[in-house]
Amino acid sequence: MTSRREFLFAAATLPFIPLSAHALTQGKEYALVQPALETLDPKRVEVLEFFWYGCPHCFSLEPDLAAWVKTLPKGVYFRRIPAVFTPNWAPLARAFYAAELLGITEKLHYDIFNAIHLSGQNLNNRETLLGFVEKLGINRKQFAQKLDSAEVTARVEKSQRLGAAAQLQGVPALVVDGKFQTSVTQTGSHEKLLATLNELIAQAQAGKKR
Repeated sequence: MTSRREFLFAAATLPFIPLSAHALTQGKEYALVQPALETLDPKRVEVLEFFWYGCPHCFSLEPDLAAWVKTLPKGVYFRRIPAVFTPNWAPLARAFYAAELLGITEKLHYDIFNAIHLSGQNLNNRETLLGFVEKLGINRKQFAQKLDSAEVTARVEKSQRLGAAAQLQGVPALVVDGKFQTSVTQTGSHEKLLATLNELIAQAQAGKKR
């Protein structure tokens, strides 16, 4: 997990393995978020990932998490929030939201991760970022306008508030249904994290049926 204090190199990505439910212990594999975060759709179970593009652990988790997301059952949805622990994290959060406003999040998400962690590009630098998106065929002027927009600023500020409300200690961190927060640090591995998420989703679904 990348915290406010440390930035470590990523470990090799684990292969995706089908997972089964297992007993969880509050305070070990997960923590309660109190008060619970508001979700976008109270009728469904939300899985929210807090991440930072510069985080090597987020980069390492991404392939396994993306494969797992494709297995989510009906009534469960996934979304991402770029964490903003320090001012240095804000430029890449702005890039995420600029892409979101332009409807190109999926097009850029993996390319940004790869550019930073595989190519060593400093996308915190505005001109480097704009040159990068331009090479991908994205309109540089439009992206720059969104990057500087009041709406992106508002979304970044909301990200900061959500991260504080979730009582995050680092990233990547995942919150299920606004109530249960977990991470690789808490569970011990990618595989155990995904198994924990499956169990927390089952708990959240059972709660909605009551």
